[in-house]
Amino acid sequence: MKTAIITGGTGAIGSALVKEFSTDHRVVFTYLKNKDKADALAKDTGAVPVCCDLSDAAQMTALDPYMNECTLLINNAGIAMIKLFGDMTDEELHRMTEIDLVSAMRLTREAARGMIHRKAGCVINISSVWGVYGASCEVAYSAAKAGIIGFTKALAKELGPSGIRVNCIAPGVIESPMNAHLSDEEMQELIDATPLMRIGKPEDVAHAARFFEQNTFTTAQVLGVDGGFC
Repeated sequence: MKTAIITGGTGAIGSALVKEFSTDHRVVFTYLKNKDKADALAKDTGAVPVCCDLSDAAQMTALDPYMNECTLLINNAGIAMIKLFGDMTDEELHRMTEIDLVSAMRLTREAARGMIHRKAGCVINISSVWGVYGASCEVAYSAAKAGIIGFTKALAKELGPSGIRVNCIAPGVIESPMNAHLSDEEMQELIDATPLMRIGKPEDVAHAARFFEQNTFTTAQVLGVDGGFC
């Protein structure tokens, strides 16, 4: 059976991804704090939970036993922060870039070794609509997610000759606890900026990931799952 590694598996999008791919993959997913949800998701899907802080390279070695067999890597984990850029501390900047960008680069580097050996593999990176357009008071987050897009496009060129596809999904506003801080007025403003006049569901992102996993002639692409947000 094919093996998928999915980071951030207990989040709204992460859970949808685990459920989507556990139907035909052996899924290993990471989580940090929500052990009860991780255990419930594992029981429901048969997936394997791995607790690790992706801002710490040493903890990421917990995934080493699964790296050589990984056929699908989905770099989904991320954190966000609403704060004026000038007020962010060095520690906050470091943690955000480590989790939202650097962890994806580290994990992909390790998983790619086995994929290169097999001459096959698929990497899907989860960016954000803010990585495309940028957002005030989410400057560091926008920068990290824009970095994910650049990482995707460059790596696709490098790994393409080895038969490895690297693509990116840029979700818009998705039903998620990550958006719980938004007021009703702020949420309505985002809906008004979305031509489909609604927010997306985590499953919309999971279905886009399935497309990338199945389509073997698609690489270096950034797919906006955003309802036409602009």
